[in-house]
Amino acid sequence: MLEGIVRESIGRKAAKALKRDGYLIANIYGKGLENINAAFKVNEFIKEVRKKTTLIFDVKVGSQILSVVVVDYQKDPVTAELKHVDLKVAQKGVVSKYMVPIKITGTAIGLKNKGVLIQSKRRIKVKCAAENLPNFFELDVSKLDVGDALLVRDIVVPAGVIVIDAERVAVVGVEKAR
Repeated sequence: MLEGIVRESIGRKAAKALKRDGYLIANIYGKGLENINAAFKVNEFIKEVRKKTTLIFDVKVGSQILSVVVVDYQKDPVTAELKHVDLKVAQKGVVSKYMVPIKITGTAIGLKNKGVLIQSKRRIKVKCAAENLPNFFELDVSKLDVGDALLVRDIVVPAGVIVIDAERVAVVGVEKAR
């Protein structure tokens, strides 16, 4: 389990000092909960996020153990070093908005016909309770030929999950190579 510390001081000076010591600044929030300003060791955070198998993972901050989802993160534009992360508490029974990744499977027919596979959306915005949150949406592109596309409405959504993105938006398609 990932362990972090609660930040007492939230000023710029304190944040710089923590970053110098190898910490990642994090904000943890949720519906009806007080925001928690936390910090995690950067390397430990990256290892934990890479090895997790579900969107929801546990963190320990101070004496609390929270189930969280990564909502947003900021990287340095030059060094690509992780600078800041926002974590949302996934509360059981509370309906909230999440971003669910899309996993593509298969090889499109159109690739053999001089087409290029283009994925225009990497994550889909959904609204659901934490216990219904899918880890990813799987799309099979093996039937796509040049000019074909899979839209948001083609995604198989489990019960209790509502897709917020517009149904007519293309997720992945095969276009003619130039």
